[in-house]
Amino acid sequence: MDKPAMTFSLRRSALAFVAAIGLAVSFSAALPVSAQELAPEHLALARKYVDLTDKSAVYEVTIVQAGINTMKQFIQQNPEISKQLDAAITATIDEYKGRKGELMDQFARVYASRLTMDELQKIVDFYSTPAGKKLAQVNFEANQDLAKVLQVFQANLSVEFVAKVRARLKAEGIDV
Repeated sequence: MDKPAMTFSLRRSALAFVAAIGLAVSFSAALPVSAQELAPEHLALARKYVDLTDKSAVYEVTIVQAGINTMKQFIQQNPEISKQLDAAITATIDEYKGRKGELMDQFARVYASRLTMDELQKIVDFYSTPAGKKLAQVNFEANQDLAKVLQVFQANLSVEFVAKVRARLKAEGIDV
């Protein structure tokens, strides 16, 4: 895969990931207040896990992608303002740079609401090991590759499955 296609694919995947987490956060926000009340140390441990595994820079990629999408939207309609648009987008990206913690805290809340302190401690302990650090480093790219493998499998399965069902029906004298 060429570099621009890979970059686009990574951005698209990051956006999908953030959207999925957004849905999880929205779902979490809909829980009763008592279910959302988590001890600060529980949230801190979940945040440690998030920090240990944030190797794909989801927040940064998402902000840059928002800037690219905004540029595409406005530049098509107003090509004469490209310098001003670039400056406005850069300033807006800079404004978001210091807000990564807000998203990471929401990620931590999602994990803390689903994992016990003991489970989180074991996970944090693992991700603090060399093997855990390596897994965190390769996980995002590995998931991209796994998604491609699954896509090929699904495409092949669709064709094979239909063919096998058709063959079974034909053996019973039914043509479809």
